[in-house]
Amino acid sequence: MNKSKTNNKMTMKVLSLLSLAFLAAACSMNNPQMTQQQIKKKKEEINKLNKEITELKQDLKQDTTSGEVIFRVPVTVKTMDLEPFRHFIEINGKLEAIEDAFISPEINGQIDKIYVEEGQYVKEGKLLVAQNTSLIKTSIDEVKTGLELANKLYEKQKELWDQKIGSELQYLQAKNTKEQADRRLASLEAQMDMAMIKAPFDGIVETILKKEGELAIPGQQLIQMINLKNLKLYGNVSERYLTSIHQGDQVLVKFPDIEGLSVTAPIFRVGNMIDDASRTFRIEVKINNQNNRLKPNMYSVIEINDFSSPGAFVVPSFVIKQDIKGNYIYIADTRELKARKRYIETGLSYKNQTMILEGVSKGEQVIIKGFSQASDGVHIVLK
Repeated sequence: MNKSKTNNKMTMKVLSLLSLAFLAAACSMNNPQMTQQQIKKKKEEINKLNKEITELKQDLKQDTTSGEVIFRVPVTVKTMDLEPFRHFIEINGKLEAIEDAFISPEINGQIDKIYVEEGQYVKEGKLLVAQNTSLIKTSIDEVKTGLELANKLYEKQKELWDQKIGSELQYLQAKNTKEQADRRLASLEAQMDMAMIKAPFDGIVETILKKEGELAIPGQQLIQMINLKNLKLYGNVSERYLTSIHQGDQVLVKFPDIEGLSVTAPIFRVGNMIDDASRTFRIEVKINNQNNRLKPNMYSVIEINDFSSPGAFVVPSFVIKQDIKGNYIYIADTRELKARKRYIETGLSYKNQTMILEGVSKGEQVIIKGFSQASDGVHIVLK
């Protein structure tokens, strides 16, 4: 049913309502107040219908040549002009602490005392754990006693040898005994020092994996320490972007779990090897973790700018349609008020914006709203 018929029906409805209003007035002579209310209500309905009729008439345009009624599609347009366009690739990042260590003892020994607690911040060199060193101390005392005698014998033999008294062999034996005792003492003192497990850097004691009285073994994790001040971020990038990404390029790192937090930092290192399975190469970014807000293994997204143009024609991606010939859009012919189908060559797309390489010119108006009702040659009206 066309809009002319719709208008006729609405007019008939208005007349019917007027008739009902007069009939109600005739049947309600004995109750004037009720009649007035009914008349008021009917008038409101009539005004509403008249308004709808007026709006429908505004959508109709009369062709003065043929007298034919033409329906025009309301559309919104974007005037083409050169504007900046930047394309980014997004990859997931893996956040790690630069200083993150599982500390284990250098020698076997029973844990005598743990001097720190989980979550405690410690400085480099702070004593973390002491192993039982009673046997080492006993050995040191014995060696020191023997060394005292060895030193005296050596001094006596040296004094005699300097005076050409005694044999050289006696002098060399005394010297060798003294030196062996010195080395033995140094070895025991080194073992004593290794039994004192200390912090290798400034950081936080994250985890203590043993208890006092348990056996600590070299290579077996005892304490985990971490420094959150400086972090490193890894990401794997498709090999197709190998020539577009360089050391020193700025990237934007977002952390979705912390609203509003993002960091801009340069690429510290670009990997030199392509992973055979994933066909990706690795990039590394160093991040200064202010206020320790970032945590290792936190979910992150790295945005890398791989293409920039200072001036390009850009349209919303959703206005681009496709048929067997290729991609096309609708251009508003403002002189004839018609939509024109235009085939285009598209470039990169980012965040629902697509760059047009060929097919449009500066000043042309691309239909961005109402395009789904448009077709080639359809009449339009600009909103």
